[in-house]
Amino acid sequence: MIRLATVFSGIGAVEQAMNKQKIDYKLVFACDNGERELQETEKEIKKMISNLSYEEEKKFIDNLYLKTGKPNYMEESYMANYNIDKKDFHQDIRFIDGNYYKGKVDLLVGGSPCQSFSIIGKRGGFNDTRGTLFYEYARLIRDCEPKVFIFENVRGILNHDNGETWKTIKKTFKKLKYKIFINDDPILNAKDYGIPQNRPRLFVVGIREDIKLARDFKFPQKEKLTTTMFDYLEEIVDPKYYLGKKGFEFVTNPKYKNRARINNDIIMCEKANQQFNWNGDFVFEKYDKKRHNQDVMQHAYLAKWNNEQGVIRKLTPRECLRLMGFADDFKIVVPDVQMYRQAGNSIVVNIFEKILIELLQLDIF
Repeated sequence: MIRLATVFSGIGAVEQAMNKQKIDYKLVFACDNGERELQETEKEIKKMISNLSYEEEKKFIDNLYLKTGKPNYMEESYMANYNIDKKDFHQDIRFIDGNYYKGKVDLLVGGSPCQSFSIIGKRGGFNDTRGTLFYEYARLIRDCEPKVFIFENVRGILNHDNGETWKTIKKTFKKLKYKIFINDDPILNAKDYGIPQNRPRLFVVGIREDIKLARDFKFPQKEKLTTTMFDYLEEIVDPKYYLGKKGFEFVTNPKYKNRARINNDIIMCEKANQQFNWNGDFVFEKYDKKRHNQDVMQHAYLAKWNNEQGVIRKLTPRECLRLMGFADDFKIVVPDVQMYRQAGNSIVVNIFEKILIELLQLDIF
């Protein structure tokens, strides 16, 4: 049994990978603040909890987030889908005592918030509060001493600050007494591992130096893509996902082709704002009187696209999850707006599956 811990846990991509590969595992802890922010500074909070026990400290942090009055939708999704006690779900990585878990974790997985390094964002890097959370991840590795860690982040981290950020990250990992494995081409793309999505991401694997290996870890080989977006679509779709006149005209306007795409075999990278403000991938359906009944046509605008008469709809939350590698038994328990965000912020399950298969062959666990 693998003792698994995750931070920036999201909706559990590595947990999904373990489930799909039928790997026996136990969740030691998970952590995600659900994109909420506290009014109190880190310095103020650490002063308030300095004399508290582990249990008292956790309860204190939980209550601070409770007082924000904002729900942790990420926690709701996570708790509904994975076998974990509420006492083992943390709200904030900054206040997890890693020493409490020393010797209790085999695999630690996390990808610190990517906005600080994304080519889409302002790229504040380590000057951004979110960027400094990378150091919290490194701190947990140092204190928990897992056998293996897996780190994931956006491609933009490689050239941020003329490559200095990436140098700092590699140097930080190497100081932790882990053998660090980075692919020759450090970027792994979902479309090369069985998912028709152009989602390039950086993965780093660290194996504790005291663990003897018969051979070094190898990243999974690329595979030929055998599916398209259309293989992941639902047969019956709620009428609310169809676009009206304004939406139809927007997504078919060549001016916005980089923002919205229709009927592509390989979808663009899912994002937190996927499907909102007509952003992302869309499906054109040739008009069919039986399929596009009165209920559908109350929402849908009928017009021509590529010389064919039809309607256009958004991808549904379930389709977005499928296109991240999530199985259909994943329970959707949050509103659509949150589910789109959670899917877009997740990690592609298939890549984790391939990495886990390689790790299991090393007999580390």
